[in-house]
Amino acid sequence: MTEQAVLLVDDDDVLRGALEQSFELAGIAVIAERDPTVALARVTAGFDGAVVSDIRMPKMDGLELFRRIAAIDHEIPVLLMTGHGDVAMAVAALKNGAFDFIPKPFATDHLIAGARRALEMRRLVLDNRRLRAAAEETIGAEPLIGETPVMVRLRETMRQIAQADIDVLIEGETGTGKELVAVLLHRWSNRRSRPFVAVNCAALPEAVAEIELFGHDGDSRLPRTGRIEASNRGTLFLDEIESTLPAFQAKLLRVLEEREVMPVGGDLPRALDLRVIAAAKPGLDQAVEDGRFRADLLFRLDAVRLRIPPLRERRDDIPLLFGHLLHQAAERFGRDVPTIDTATLAYLGQHDWPGNVRELDNLAKRLVLRVEAEDAVDEDSDIPLPARVDKFEEATIRATLQQVSGDVRSALAALGIPRKTFYDKLKRHDIDVEAYRPTKS
Repeated sequence: MTEQAVLLVDDDDVLRGALEQSFELAGIAVIAERDPTVALARVTAGFDGAVVSDIRMPKMDGLELFRRIAAIDHEIPVLLMTGHGDVAMAVAALKNGAFDFIPKPFATDHLIAGARRALEMRRLVLDNRRLRAAAEETIGAEPLIGETPVMVRLRETMRQIAQADIDVLIEGETGTGKELVAVLLHRWSNRRSRPFVAVNCAALPEAVAEIELFGHDGDSRLPRTGRIEASNRGTLFLDEIESTLPAFQAKLLRVLEEREVMPVGGDLPRALDLRVIAAAKPGLDQAVEDGRFRADLLFRLDAVRLRIPPLRERRDDIPLLFGHLLHQAAERFGRDVPTIDTATLAYLGQHDWPGNVRELDNLAKRLVLRVEAEDAVDEDSDIPLPARVDKFEEATIRATLQQVSGDVRSALAALGIPRKTFYDKLKRHDIDVEAYRPTKS
């Protein structure tokens, strides 16, 4: 993304030059134009900056310039510089959507602060537009969302192996979407019209796990068909395969090798035609070395291994994915897709997402339901709640100060908290505002 800039329009060469220098000293990029017609030609619907214009100018005054800019995009912030006699006109423009006006004579710092707020507002507007566009683009698209190279390669590989009818091992952290990958492999395969049976190996009660999986023969009070046999001619998905007990691992190995299942109490095995997709958290190879998982079972499962990257390894996908999840949550709860504030945008970019897509989905739901952002830290985290809240709060304040270059008024506006509360939080988190301000040469 290009650097945001202020488009400065003033026919007074001396004042325009002085203001241009002031913006540059404040670390704000500036494009200075004498002619408002030339300035207007620079403005498009995708313009990512703010406009600062004098009202009194020949050919086209500042009010007309504001009206024409609003016709292009009414959310481009326009800040008007006014003489004493123009205040009434500026107030009228404010009611019609102008961002702000500054009466002359004014302190340069006041203008700089107003421009910073305008730039920040424009950034938020464009970020929210991108999120909404991302949500719209993903409607009806493949649900495994992501345009980073690693996700593009993952989808390509899945397409290639989906119809190959070989067993697959999916490796990924909690919340990365292992079951979704398994469902897509089934949906894209020639078995799509046949059963897809998912088994969470970690959730099977040990007392009935064997019967649940392998079935029972000889007692009418117990299920006759186990989950494995129910997947015949379709796909068997074994989630959290690493949690299976050694006794079950041996029986699963027989299923994979012989493609048959022996029900509990039965005399004859039952032939199977199935595809097995297993999923595990990272560390299955280490479990083999430690003797907690059979090496021969891993070899059988590992015909093809798909690794799903965690969110922290594909951060560029987060806005696209979050936009989709927001739209999904809004539709589910019958709410409007919310506008994303500075704090949430900062959190999206800085957080490590230990809960991955599941955690991101939780945040989207909470924002749609208007739950406080500080409650949106992932519930699966092992960090105590007070520590999580403090960590999120500190990261949000620091990110906001970074974005507004240490301008306190802009930070207060972005965070939406009183000045005293802001300074209390700075003290508690040992944050020095001066560290975020541009170094003066």
